[in-house]
Amino acid sequence: MNNLIAFIAKYYHWFLFVVLEAASLVLLVQFNSYQGSVYFTTANAVAGKVYEANSAIEGFFSLTKNNAQLTQRNLYLERQVKVMSEQLTKLTRDSSYLRNSQLALLSDYRLIPAKVITNSISKKDNYITIDKGTDDGIHADMGVACGNGIVGVVYMASQHYSIVLPVLHSQTNISVAIDKRGYFGYLHWKGGRSDLADVDDVPRHAHFRLGDQIVTSGYSSIFPPGLLVGKVLHVFNSADGLSYRVQIKLSTDFGLLRDVCVIDDAPMRERVNLMRAAQDSIKPKTEGADR
Repeated sequence: MNNLIAFIAKYYHWFLFVVLEAASLVLLVQFNSYQGSVYFTTANAVAGKVYEANSAIEGFFSLTKNNAQLTQRNLYLERQVKVMSEQLTKLTRDSSYLRNSQLALLSDYRLIPAKVITNSISKKDNYITIDKGTDDGIHADMGVACGNGIVGVVYMASQHYSIVLPVLHSQTNISVAIDKRGYFGYLHWKGGRSDLADVDDVPRHAHFRLGDQIVTSGYSSIFPPGLLVGKVLHVFNSADGLSYRVQIKLSTDFGLLRDVCVIDDAPMRERVNLMRAAQDSIKPKTEGADR
């Protein structure tokens, strides 16, 4: 014990240096966005392989449950397609109408399959890491979904990996709508249970029922319209009493998330870039007029 105390007393300045250096690095990353982005990207690339192996092991033991869910989902979708096909065939007298319209709809989107290698659901600000990056055509602000509904938005991407800001994050702000009703609001998660979230700013004059589906509105540049988000569970008044706060049960089970698709919507991205270019070109003229 005396030898340990003597050793610490002799080299205490080195220990103090290491502690101060670690504290300075934490503060640098936490309060500087650029350094934080560099840290996230570098750490993501270094730790990616380890997380990927761990995720592969976990995914192997959950294959039975995932396959059962996929089978049920496929049966449900096949039944939906069959009913729609029969109805459209009766209306249009054209059995190829549904197939042709679906091909036309999906032609605007490129779905990039990816696997989840890290995921958390118990924190206030959760993150997801996937095994695809810029080499696969992924970049920031792309939507991410799975077979059961939306997952989140790509936050940043390195060469081989990407970090996703999921619905289970305090900064989530996704435009959604009540299916077949037309009323829209904004999806937020305030912590707590991973299967519940809130839709804020739903108009007071909106008419809807418990159990109605919540889908993406298509008003943002991230998600196309109609992707499943969840269903209405409870309705509350907002804090100011001017709108509704709708609690929904999320359709995506984030605790079992393994396979996702990143949505690459080239036409939508072109429209967003055009809008930004227009805003940039108008701004100098406006500033000049003010002077």
